[in-house]
Amino acid sequence: MESIWKAGSRRRREQPVVAAHPELPASIPADRWPATIPAVAQVLREGLDLAPGVTFLVGENGSGKSTLVEGVAVAYGLSPEGGSRQAMHSTRPTESPLSEWLRLQRGVGASRWGFFLRAETMHSFYTYLEENPSTRSPDVPFHEMSHGESFLAILDSRFDDPGFYCLDEPEAALSFQSTLALMAVLQRIVGDGGQVLCATHSPVLAALPGARILEVGEWGIRPAEWGDLELVNHWRSYLDSPDRYLRHLLG
Repeated sequence: MESIWKAGSRRRREQPVVAAHPELPASIPADRWPATIPAVAQVLREGLDLAPGVTFLVGENGSGKSTLVEGVAVAYGLSPEGGSRQAMHSTRPTESPLSEWLRLQRGVGASRWGFFLRAETMHSFYTYLEENPSTRSPDVPFHEMSHGESFLAILDSRFDDPGFYCLDEPEAALSFQSTLALMAVLQRIVGDGGQVLCATHSPVLAALPGARILEVGEWGIRPAEWGDLELVNHWRSYLDSPDRYLRHLLG
């Protein structure tokens, strides 16, 4: 991976920017996964400028949002199975080669701290923390907590610096109230000058004020407003009349 650094403001830290590697079009076959995913292919053609604050990637399963978050996180130097730059652990390598095809731009003076919260691999991350105690949470018994409690403990112990945070479906373990607590954490990170890239299926989380939303699908990636998201419209229709959906599924 090639790193490029951009001049930053003294008053506000510049944010990381993801861009396609300039050699990619000639070196990566278009039929090689994950370049076959429309959203990934678009990023490889055009790059992806991450706005300051929070950017949400929203889309159906298989649309490429988690692949993009993973690729950016690994290109930033984070563990593909979750954690920070220092938490390099692996149970079974499954990450795509996308991180090798991206380069990151980061402003001078921007924090180097980063964290990748990946819902599906947090169990192995907790085991890593048990075997490699950290000064950030030396006595937190993550494995003795419920799934949601352990996520909240991670938020308390790891989301405390204005760095770059990648989250892949963090709502998977969280209740409604806990999702609201996560939104407060993200807002605090933004207020401190940090940046967040998050893949989500949650209409609650995606409603975070001031966040940029990118809808991912067969069209690639497109900016979207919260009220226009297919995700929001489907949930709104279902909650308004569950029977309309269930009679087709169950009857």
